[in-house]
Amino acid sequence: MSSFWTWWQHLPEHINPVIFQIGSFRLQYYGLMYLVAFGITYLMASYRLKTEDRWHFYSKEHLQGLITAMIIGLIIGARLGYVVFYKPGYYFTHPLEIVLPFEFEHGIRFTGISGMSYHGGLIGTFIGLCYYSRKFNLGIRNSADLLAPCGALGYTFGRIGNFINGELWGRVTTAPIGMYFPHADGAKMLHHPSQLYEAFGEGFLLFILLWSLRKRLKMPGATFVLYLMGYAIARFVIEFFREPDAHLGFIFLKFSMGQILCSAMILAAIVFFIVYRRMNKS
Repeated sequence: MSSFWTWWQHLPEHINPVIFQIGSFRLQYYGLMYLVAFGITYLMASYRLKTEDRWHFYSKEHLQGLITAMIIGLIIGARLGYVVFYKPGYYFTHPLEIVLPFEFEHGIRFTGISGMSYHGGLIGTFIGLCYYSRKFNLGIRNSADLLAPCGALGYTFGRIGNFINGELWGRVTTAPIGMYFPHADGAKMLHHPSQLYEAFGEGFLLFILLWSLRKRLKMPGATFVLYLMGYAIARFVIEFFREPDAHLGFIFLKFSMGQILCSAMILAAIVFFIVYRRMNKS
């Protein structure tokens, strides 16, 4: 058993996050995982269109257009969310770095677009969904319910990408489940693999819950509300094992920025539920 824990704890040190590199350009597994996440979301949603009567008015073209609008919203929202929620001061003085894949502080260096916020991405995704659903009269609640379980499964692969990339590791621990991450304090201490906790809790388990209840939740918008609530609660709890951003630390008492944003997400879910319930009764 000790040999297993030794292998487990040193696993991140043996993972190369780069698929290939040409000069300063690098293709990393993290970006590939985003493509996998989008592909999984599309395939699962396509399956729902074929097997569930509720979506009879959706065409394949509608689904493709909807996901395209959401991807655009996700990328823009995730980037702007990181800028606003996590580093507003820095990007106020380095505005070009918001949209250009270069760092200008110490000369010109290619960095890629680094820094994305889940909560900003969620807002952007929802805006894209609202725009497309209104334009083609698909119903915002219908579209949100259709994609909520599929997005949860896709999100699982995004967090696996974080793990492969050796980023967003957890807090220091003495438990054998901890791992040595090369970029965390010189790989001298064990850290919780919080990326894997998130992939399992906020992604896979949430997908199982939503998928199993998808036909039982009759009120339009209920699946989407459950997604918001389920993700926020899971993320809030897992944040106790995740290392806060070094430049932010704890925002309020012992709560991180992620937990503050998840608290707002829970409130938003409650508001959506109240509004949708009233709309259903009227």
